[in-house]
Amino acid sequence: MMGQPYGFSRGRKGEVRLRLDDVERGVLLSLAQQMVAFIAPDAADPGADPLVAMVGIDATATTPDDPALARLLPDAFLDDPDSSAEFRRFTERELRSTKTAHSTTVVADLEAGLTVLPDDHVPAWLGFLNDTRLALGSRIEITEDNHDELAALPEDDPRVPMFHIYDWLTYLQDCLVQILLP
Repeated sequence: MMGQPYGFSRGRKGEVRLRLDDVERGVLLSLAQQMVAFIAPDAADPGADPLVAMVGIDATATTPDDPALARLLPDAFLDDPDSSAEFRRFTERELRSTKTAHSTTVVADLEAGLTVLPDDHVPAWLGFLNDTRLALGSRIEITEDNHDELAALPEDDPRVPMFHIYDWLTYLQDCLVQILLP
């Protein structure tokens, strides 16, 4: 009898199943923990206007210098820096909180050793996989045009392990998307 495939699959009752070996589980856990640390919003300024803090306005939000963070928190208006800055003030804190919550859900699921995901956790997994791929892809400067070139890197190139993880995350994301399609 053939076992469940690695990655995501649908169970007999329609549930989303996750099968990973110990190394894969450890890699995903590490990535999710790193994403929490990387994307979490800074603590609110205790001297800030309470109403501003309550609605999540961030007076200090600026376009990130880090390319991976800039990929996760892009400018809303490429040709209008002032409008982008204003939009960022009102949205960045909530966007960071949402992305952090996705990664935190993945951490909790992996630490609990879940093999069947609660339905309400599936969007968090999709968000985490997408965000992690975007951040990692930014780090290794992957594009549609250079994917095959990066796949053929010599094994001693320091980008090779990150490229393999990027491809694996792509596989996991595709597995999850495919089982969610009608």
